Amino acid sequence: MSFIRVLINGSRGRMGQESVKAVTEDPELDLVAQTDLGDNLSDTIKQAQAQVVVDFTTASVVMENVAEIIESGARPVIGTSGLLPEQVSKLQELCEKHNNGGVIAPNFAVGAVLMMKYAQDAAKYFPNAEVIELHHDRKADAPSGTAIKTANLLAESRKSAHEKIIDEKEILPGARGAESQDIRIHSVRLPGMVAHQEVIFGGKSQTLKIRHDSIHRDSFMPGVCLACKKVMNLKELVYGLEHLL
Repeated sequence: MSFIRVLINGSRGRMGQESVKAVTEDPELDLVAQTDLGDNLSDTIKQAQAQVVVDFTTASVVMENVAEIIESGARPVIGTSGLLPEQVSKLQELCEKHNNGGVIAPNFAVGAVLMMKYAQDAAKYFPNAEVIELHHDRKADAPSGTAIKTANLLAESRKSAHEKIIDEKEILPGARGAESQDIRIHSVRLPGMVAHQEVIFGGKSQTLKIRHDSIHRDSFMPGVCLACKKVMNLKELVYGLEHLL
């Protein structure tokens, strides 16, 4: 039986540590190297002959990391959040240029993927919606990649745009949250949390809430391991774990 050779980049971080443990325990995967800030990623990929590189670093370096991964001949599995749609498009073009597959997942938890799917379905009937995402207080970027993707899915799905009844005035700047494709996103950062998201829909005399909670970081690991396996058969870079399910 041949194992898939995996390198974890960002291995000293909390998500990186969980990924190291998960890959080590998976019978189909072989952890061949670990890298972090200050290490030469490209050289390590080549020396370890890594086939897949899982990246849990930061948004400020992930573009450079993915370029190195692809140009070194490995397949990227990206869990780093904070990538903008135009950055994802550039990375997809780079994968296409090198005839390589890859995965960018705003959220590796299967429950979170289902939450986004159900919210997308609900938006067909409830076009008025807002997104609240809640994370631990060490998460540097806001809003989360999951929230941005959710807003994009809602905008694609709803049959009519949200109608503004009044001209809003924020007494305190930012009170109504950020806005993506006419959908409000609110970010909460507090100790004691891991990763949570709620989509609230409003309709005539009724509301609907769809929520997902990750209680521990190991909730993401089945999705990480799945991506490491499925990426080997991809010919393009896909955005979202739902493309692998």
